[in-house]
Amino acid sequence: MARRRLGFWQRFAVWLVKPVMTVWTRRTWRGQEHLHGDGGVIIVANHISHADPLVSAHFIYDSGRWPQYLGKASVFRVPVVGWILHRCRQIPVERGSVDAVRSLDALVAALDDGGAVVIYPEGTTTRQPELWPMKAKTGAARLALATGAPVVPVVMWGPERIFDPRTTRVSLRPRIPVTVAAGEPIDLSRWADAQPTRATLEEMTDTIMLRLRDMLAEIRGGTPPPLWERPARSSVGSEQRDEAA
Repeated sequence: MARRRLGFWQRFAVWLVKPVMTVWTRRTWRGQEHLHGDGGVIIVANHISHADPLVSAHFIYDSGRWPQYLGKASVFRVPVVGWILHRCRQIPVERGSVDAVRSLDALVAALDDGGAVVIYPEGTTTRQPELWPMKAKTGAARLALATGAPVVPVVMWGPERIFDPRTTRVSLRPRIPVTVAAGEPIDLSRWADAQPTRATLEEMTDTIMLRLRDMLAEIRGGTPPPLWERPARSSVGSEQRDEAA
């Protein structure tokens, strides 16, 4: 990544965050070559901890790309904070409303501009008791179908030692070991000309999540279970929100 392409606030974010992460973590980076290049890319990642964005941002930046995360649009409307997020090229997303279509347009524009858009398909930290991936929302599949951009899987193990969502315990000790691995783009070519039906999006999403699950097994060991099913939702509108997320 040409450092001259970064604006002041992006450089400030690097100056603020990277030294902290360098001390806080002991890193094992794998597969960074899969993120090289300048074209738009959708990065899909497992979500095991609230520390994930810090760890994955460090990895993606060290791979030569500027990570662009999705954030609640309401945060972008907060004075000063929202202004800085915009300057750091983060992406506001409206959820649970007709404005979700506008959010998809913003993601498409970011990819057209060569951005590295980071999506946690599960939409939240996994609820699987051992932190394996669970069934996910269809937003990443919808974006891939709309743009044809490559979908690169990234898995992490170790951020749960920084913040464990099961216990809400935070560790501030230095050099916590974390491993992040990127893989080859996921082959979604069989759906290249498909319509974005619910069935198609769910098949694509399961393919994405199974790839993340199997890659995670490679770095943490053990036999991965089937994708964990979310508890049934009672709200009819929740299905529509999942499709837009």
